[in-house]
Amino acid sequence: MSVEIPKHLQLLDCTIRDGGYINAWKFEKKIVREVYRACSSAGVDFVEIGFRGNEKYFDKQDYGIWRFSSDENIREAIDGIAGTKISVMGDYGKIDCDDIVEKKNSPVDLVRIAAHKDKIIDASNFINNVKTKGYLTSLQAMGFSSYNSNERRELIKAVKNSGIDYLYIADSYGSFFPHQITGIFEPFLEIENLKVGFHPHNNLQMAFANTVEAIRCGVNIIDGSVYGMGRGAGNLPIESVVAYFESILKDQYNVVPLLNIIDEYFTELYREYQWGYKLPYMISGIYKCHPYFADDLISRREYTIEDIWRILGHINRLNPVGFDRGIVDDIIKKEGIIGEFNESTIAIEKGSIGGNREEGVCAVTYKKRHEGRDFLVLANGPNLREHRDKIKLFVEKHNPVILGANNLEMMFAPHYHAFSNKVRFMMHIDNVSPHSRLLIGENISRDIIVEYTHRDYETLCFRDVLDADFNIYDGRIQSNCRSVSVLLTGVAVVMGARRIFIAG
Repeated sequence: MSVEIPKHLQLLDCTIRDGGYINAWKFEKKIVREVYRACSSAGVDFVEIGFRGNEKYFDKQDYGIWRFSSDENIREAIDGIAGTKISVMGDYGKIDCDDIVEKKNSPVDLVRIAAHKDKIIDASNFINNVKTKGYLTSLQAMGFSSYNSNERRELIKAVKNSGIDYLYIADSYGSFFPHQITGIFEPFLEIENLKVGFHPHNNLQMAFANTVEAIRCGVNIIDGSVYGMGRGAGNLPIESVVAYFESILKDQYNVVPLLNIIDEYFTELYREYQWGYKLPYMISGIYKCHPYFADDLISRREYTIEDIWRILGHINRLNPVGFDRGIVDDIIKKEGIIGEFNESTIAIEKGSIGGNREEGVCAVTYKKRHEGRDFLVLANGPNLREHRDKIKLFVEKHNPVILGANNLEMMFAPHYHAFSNKVRFMMHIDNVSPHSRLLIGENISRDIIVEYTHRDYETLCFRDVLDADFNIYDGRIQSNCRSVSVLLTGVAVVMGARRIFIAG
């Protein structure tokens, strides 16, 4: 059964603002113009043309013009189009009141100010100053899923009789489920002279279902973006909600203009930037934390989904405001690479296949094993394939001990094939030459090892510390061990190398 679409319901398109997180707000003016034209024809009530902010808070060279969205650029984008109303957003603390001129001198109709829960009172006061300039105003309560009961009551208190036109509940982390919507919105819908908005994200693929439930509850305005373009898993695709509305109110909405600009511009943008639903964003939604935590862990390229699940669980318990990369670093330092051991207990398992994981210590079995020999470290990279023949000639001439790692594409059979990254171990263990002896990092649990191989191995002993200088203590390497070639250079030293050569 469809939900009745109330006459007062409004739609706001935030493509150029929220989508700007994907491309640093570097939209061509032509695209901005066509988004405005299409939304105007589709029945959308507001188009948010980027952020408004003060350049003193930013390194301007990192951003396109729509991070600052001057009135001049907005006028140029909409010139000659009989279009819908215009919104801009400001992040509280990154915008000054002087950045907003009197309404009579601006094409902007609605100014939205986004704030985290620790800045709500100050942001409300800022918005009231903006309102005196003649604008419609809105407070965007970011990260609402992290609010506790007291913080929700404080938000209600802040907006009651404040004069703010709209209060937006932002599901910034995509954590809401439909059965929660009524309890979230009803206390705000009871406030007189306040319109309530919903800004959904799609981490759990619930943006549309949550939106339908919010409409049923009586919200006044809904956000969406073209093709769902937005930070993390993206936003409610505005074309889907317009198509839904059109099926009920055919004379009021028309999805075709939106479909046309998707076909013309946004499929290409999607191929380039690949926003949208991903498994780590689903996990960040479950754990109600900023999707940038998931992005950060993905970018490190060394954690499995199981690791990310554990780390985001730790972050959830800390309940931080917004994103802070230092939180991830602290968790890794305290809890260990795989998120379940700390530095004092990491790799204390007994009974590895190689038999050298002793209680409380990683026993270095290969110290001085090849003392006085030359070593060749094969670092992964395109140069291995390009110079394969030269490398083999070098090996024939110097007869070095060869240390390789990760994916050597079966081009070489090193004396030792090493893995210090669990993800790469799981991906490439089947491509290790049977003539190579395995060195497997102490950070990789025995359960993982025996699940993926039954070969003998030795434990590669190291202490992975993000901010420590390179050093070797009784054969155990201390380093920021993100580069396995650096780690293997240390192994060569421990083994007694006379000279070390590196290729790759």
